[in-house]
Amino acid sequence: MSDPADKSNSSATGISASSGIQVEPFFDNETFSYTYVVWDSASRQAAVIDAVYDFDPFSGKLSDANADRVVEFITEHGLELTWILETHVHADHLSAAQLLKSRLGGRIGIGADIGKVQCVFAKVFNLENFACDGAQFDELLTEDSTLALGEHPIQVLATPGHTPACVSYLIDGNVFVGDTLFMPDYGTARTDFPGGCAARLYRSIQKLLALPEDTRMYMCHDYGTDQRKTFTCQTTVAEQRANNIHVGHPHSAEDFVAFRRNRDAQLSAPRLLYPAVQFNMRAGQLPRAEANGTHYFKIPIKQTSM
Repeated sequence: MSDPADKSNSSATGISASSGIQVEPFFDNETFSYTYVVWDSASRQAAVIDAVYDFDPFSGKLSDANADRVVEFITEHGLELTWILETHVHADHLSAAQLLKSRLGGRIGIGADIGKVQCVFAKVFNLENFACDGAQFDELLTEDSTLALGEHPIQVLATPGHTPACVSYLIDGNVFVGDTLFMPDYGTARTDFPGGCAARLYRSIQKLLALPEDTRMYMCHDYGTDQRKTFTCQTTVAEQRANNIHVGHPHSAEDFVAFRRNRDAQLSAPRLLYPAVQFNMRAGQLPRAEANGTHYFKIPIKQTSM
């Protein structure tokens, strides 16, 4: 599988296969996010993981460019979209889950603890009548959940820490880890969002690192580094164990928690935090239109002085 080598919006042209499972990544240069189409080559059943919907916060414009590429790929390859899966409520991009469902069908799944995230942000945005029960999604997934993708099961792994509702998806030696881990030379995800916990993230990472060392691990994001100017989406458990700069040997849980808390205190809020959370906690739907027919995202103001 080849990976995007620059910030272009073209999808990777290579396809990775293992025992009948194939993977196609799509990179969004605006949010440094990866969307994956994963399918069973025999049945042609497909899942999309972490679909990106384009949003310009300055104009308020939503556009379908990233979703269009995914739809075109699925259509051209004769795939049946069965699952539209989220690893968590993203704070850095809007989800195209509903858009894909409206065009291609499929059921939208997310971690069963989504209600915890919804309750926190319902208070942040003063949504008095918001249902914090995950009913906006088709499937609420727990550690025991298994989804069918042709003859290949999708095993759900609860991997909280970045958010309370984070899950990873293990499919025949391929694991899609959301924001638990980044590439080994970049490290791990922040834990300072409401409900985040560095200690829980460390335990979730250890669960992932306990998988067989040849398990292929797919990232939700890549930002490159000062030394690595290209973007890539795939590594292995063995590479993460040996080389991850935050949790690879010999970093202890105590070291990690102290590092993450210090590091997170220095980070700024993601550019799309407020619109992304309001959209994604609704399974990729806009807040209800107001009396004038227009939809609005709220931004809470943190006033320190006049």
